[in-house]
Amino acid sequence: MIVLSVESSCDETSVSLIRDGKEVLSNVVLSQIDIHKEYGGVVPEIASREHIKGVTMVFEEALRNAKIDKKDIDLVAVTKGPGLIGSLLIGVNAAKAFAYANDIQIVGVHHIAGHIYANALTKDLVFPLICLVVSGGHTELILMKEHYNFIKLGETMDDAVGEAYDKVARTIGLGYPGGPLVDKLAATGKPSYHMPDISMGDTFDFSFSGIKSHVINLVHNINQRNEVLNVPDLCTSFQEAVTEVLVSKSIRAINEFDAKMFMIAGGVAANKGLRKKIAERITNVEVVVPEFKYCTDNAAMIGIAGYYQFQKDQKVDDMKLNGSSRLNLI
Repeated sequence: MIVLSVESSCDETSVSLIRDGKEVLSNVVLSQIDIHKEYGGVVPEIASREHIKGVTMVFEEALRNAKIDKKDIDLVAVTKGPGLIGSLLIGVNAAKAFAYANDIQIVGVHHIAGHIYANALTKDLVFPLICLVVSGGHTELILMKEHYNFIKLGETMDDAVGEAYDKVARTIGLGYPGGPLVDKLAATGKPSYHMPDISMGDTFDFSFSGIKSHVINLVHNINQRNEVLNVPDLCTSFQEAVTEVLVSKSIRAINEFDAKMFMIAGGVAANKGLRKKIAERITNVEVVVPEFKYCTDNAAMIGIAGYYQFQKDQKVDDMKLNGSSRLNLI
């Protein structure tokens, strides 16, 4: 089965072709990151305009790289949410037009389901498993007992971890996107700054607004006293506190639900400090991390998620965006 997939939820325009939910035939990603750097974050109107400019070219390149004829495509999968509404509409309409013109069935895929299934491009999933979702808009612990069965154990009560990283980066004068820069500096410093307890007790939920505010106030007070801020040490202190709570809660979930596999998903899954702590602390189950190129937004992850979604449901999607921002959880 060959799936053509489309991802356009934020500032990447991506089209991919996947065979049988495993083999990536092509995965073209057109990033807008250099455009949005000037503004310190993604500007929705600009993102939508850039998607319009690039989507046809990305379709053509993906088909050319895969060396696949349109008549050989069995299914179209497209991100239907959550994300920037203007950006989503570009991808959805392009996918619908392609599917309609070529008489191909279409399914709408939840963006986070795509991030979770990016791991299946690395390893066959073994159930039950625990997946830690960490991105700019989401922080969740998910239990999966079978394919396309998502049970939310906990989530952030306020800021997502990726958002906290970017706000901390902005506070200390780093560029955009700030998360990778904080991660890089954290590898060179020491945890010399005190950080608040963000464990939230025995719950599987998370909260990152408190530590974000703490860093903002800490930097403000240091500047007011004309003291020198040790940026690498601050990055190390922040990252140590954040990764500790992420890994500790993951370990508790693995043990409580007798998981056979642990995975991470989302843009922050590329964080080297988090990966290092997971490798050191989680040793009693198989650990799967996606390749770096599949951590950030891309259509390959949507293609494999769409493949398993269709295998389970065996139905197409009316592709309405209403209510698409929530992942169906038991």
